Amino acid sequence: MVRLGFIIGLIALVGVVISGLAAYRVHDQELTVERIALARAIDVHASLVQDRLTERELLARVASGLFRAPSVIKANMLEPLRSSIYAFKTDFVVAGWIARLKPGELEAARTELAGAGFPNPTIRSFDDAPLATSSLDHPIDVLMDVEPRNAETMALAGRALDQHPILGPMLEQAMAGGKPVASDPLALLHPNGPIGLVLAAPVLQDGSGTAVVGFVTFSYELAPLMLTNDDLSLFSVVLKDPRSDDSELMADDQGVVTSRPAAQPGPAVTRTVMFGGRDWTLGYYAKSNATTRAERTAAIVAAIGIALTGIVCGLFGYVAYNNLRLSREIQVRIGFERRLTAVIDELNHRVKNILAVIQSIVTRTLRHGSDIDVSRELLIGRIHAMSNVVSLLSESQWQGVKLKGLFEARAIPHAERIAVSGPDIAVSARAAQSLSLLFFELASHSDEGLSLVGKHPHIVVHWEVSGEGADTIFHFRWEEFNTSAATRREDSDFGVILLDRVAPEALGGVAKRYFTDVSYVYELTAPMETVVDMTERDRTEQIQAPLRRAR
Repeated sequence: MVRLGFIIGLIALVGVVISGLAAYRVHDQELTVERIALARAIDVHASLVQDRLTERELLARVASGLFRAPSVIKANMLEPLRSSIYAFKTDFVVAGWIARLKPGELEAARTELAGAGFPNPTIRSFDDAPLATSSLDHPIDVLMDVEPRNAETMALAGRALDQHPILGPMLEQAMAGGKPVASDPLALLHPNGPIGLVLAAPVLQDGSGTAVVGFVTFSYELAPLMLTNDDLSLFSVVLKDPRSDDSELMADDQGVVTSRPAAQPGPAVTRTVMFGGRDWTLGYYAKSNATTRAERTAAIVAAIGIALTGIVCGLFGYVAYNNLRLSREIQVRIGFERRLTAVIDELNHRVKNILAVIQSIVTRTLRHGSDIDVSRELLIGRIHAMSNVVSLLSESQWQGVKLKGLFEARAIPHAERIAVSGPDIAVSARAAQSLSLLFFELASHSDEGLSLVGKHPHIVVHWEVSGEGADTIFHFRWEEFNTSAATRREDSDFGVILLDRVAPEALGGVAKRYFTDVSYVYELTAPMETVVDMTERDRTEQIQAPLRRAR
């Protein structure tokens, strides 16, 4: 099991390492792919914005080139250009003609505006306030024509724009440079109008290479021009506000452009586009966090890898465990068969020993010339003693018999007359069989002595153990009082052989019997290791030990 656990742990470790490496690789790839996709999308967007701006600037250049101004004091100067302007399919909000008028031309301009049907032909300030024309001593830039013409755009005609805080500097720069110029972002048409840009292209006087007589202007909303945001795009785009370094312009989903403080941290990528003779900085913010997305993807890959590792480890462990269990079951079966063989051999050995002992008992007891009644009683008693010790051994699973248990009444005649003392030791099966016959033989002759003297003999049985370790000695003493050589019946041939040879040899010791002045004594001395016989006990325990099932 330890080896199996080590192998499964090693497989799990390898699987976790591979899963981690795969997750790390996927994390890097996701980051790289995300960054490449974002960079490509930004490049495409910036390119499209630049193309759109270039088209609008080209329209202004073409319109100013086609313009003919023999007289700038006209309110329908854009009419000849109307077809050309709309041919570009441009998305301008309003196109305008701004004439550069001298103070003496203002009244004629007012008359022209009135004749063209504009609702307020008065020459006035950019904020629709009255203009003190009598104090003017320099030309002013007046909006003389608009396209398309509607109530909202026609209300703008007649306004002087040279003092406008945004459009005035734009017109001055366009006149100085002689090329289209874009204004700063401003509200178109009215103060709350959409945020946009105005592109002004100067118009030169016919026959003059430098004299600017007016401007063709185009107004564009900022949202469709630069800040178009697609819901499916990877980024949102903002325009750095040229009026303030700390703000930026951003369009919402409805295309409404608002100004907000510059976000921190700043945009991930910036791009610069050209329009109206100036640079515009576009900032791009990624809509999704590439790092977080890569980490989630890597976590999913790692989780899948760990799950697969767990499945592989589980399958491997299941198969290996079943194989191991099958192997153990086979080993247990082999061990069981071996043990069964050993049990059968042991049983045969013990049965043969018991049969040999019984055969010897029968042969010696029923010898030629013996009294048949006496022999029958002795034979029954000896076999009963053997049966008793076998029962005791079976009860103890052949682990030995307590020595005091051999003195039970069912095994020894008149056992109640015997005084037994000594340590309660367990003797081996072989020693128990010999001692059981020995005790029966001594007790049966003691009974004979009782009938001869006419009173009960007093029998004292005592044993003790002396010494330590391998030198431990077992001492046994049987002493019958109230008997003598003259009164005690002589031992039979079987009894003499059992007392003097069989029992001592079975225990590996020596025995002696003798008479004293008042008693009959039988002593047996043997090594404790043969009396207990641990080798036989260990063999029996090994045979009878329960088989362990494979797990």
